[in-house]
Amino acid sequence: MSSESETGHPEELPVIVTRLFKGVVYAESDGKVWQALLELASHVRDYVSVLGLELILDETEGYAFLRSREESDAALPRLVPRRQLTFNVSLLLALLRAKLAEFDANSSETRLVMTETEIEDMISVFLPESSNEARILDRLGSDIKKVVELGFLRRMRGQAGTYEVARILKAYVDAQWLEEFDSRLADYRASLDGGSSAKTKEATV
Repeated sequence: MSSESETGHPEELPVIVTRLFKGVVYAESDGKVWQALLELASHVRDYVSVLGLELILDETEGYAFLRSREESDAALPRLVPRRQLTFNVSLLLALLRAKLAEFDANSSETRLVMTETEIEDMISVFLPESSNEARILDRLGSDIKKVVELGFLRRMRGQAGTYEVARILKAYVDAQWLEEFDSRLADYRASLDGGSSAKTKEATV
């Protein structure tokens, strides 16, 4: 049972909001905060809305995070910054999102695990032909590392070069994001067909 402070807010509320500002809260790894968040979700939503933020909470998938409201006052500073992504990282995210959707449709398992080789094979058909294959693979390694830093891939303990695709990817890479990226991908393919270098806009999450 939550107790209230002198301000009228539950005492756990500042702890929960502070944790959300630090990053995603997962049911699996943040059990105590997660349970408190479920109990106080309506309070958290009201609390962060004053700051132009919204709480994204998915009980089924077991994650929660804060996101700036698109319609929030333009005069408010962005407390949750949008992160610029290179085209190659955006492509990797889009393909991982598609792979996750395919996995959910055809498997009763909840965890999609992929090896680095499987990720390379998945993305290789979209990369330009090059005599310097080692350079392309090095760049892909950097892209995978970036996606790990963003929290959309998790390294599997004791399994080198093996990753779990984080289900929170579904919340960030939604239908609108994919639609906008499809336009950039069409431009990219056209540039390859024309033999010129790709000039595409960066995506954000």
